[in-house]
Amino acid sequence: MSTPNKFFDDISQLMTNAMGVAQGARTEAENAMKSLLDRWLADRDLITREEFEAVRAMATRAREENATLAARLDALERRLP
Repeated sequence: MSTPNKFFDDISQLMTNAMGVAQGARTEAENAMKSLLDRWLADRDLITREEFEAVRAMATRAREENATLAARLDALERRLP
């Protein structure tokens, strides 16, 4: 009776090891694709979402400051004779 159990234990161990190797290969392939995509995007001079949001915030502040300065200028012009 121990021989069939040993056979099934060996098959089970083999399958477990094969799944571990497959998982490792999957992780390695994902890392390679991510690296390739990162290099491709870097070569295209594309910006990241964080960079886009930072510039967008700067533009919004500049527009608000421009509106404030325009209002002050209008007020000064009204004071002149």
